Amino acid sequence: MGILFAILAVVLIIGSALILLRNAKSSKVPDTVKPKPYEEDETDHW
Repeated sequence: MGILFAILAVVLIIGSALILLRNAKSSKVPDTVKPKPYEEDETDHW
């Protein structure tokens, strides 16, 4: 019975890792998006 739970846990972990990898590859920022420079840097106001 313990072996069954171990196999199930491994399958769930590998499956969720594959789903996360697939989602990370598919969500890319378009080339038209440019980084916006900071207008005010708040590190001086500590």
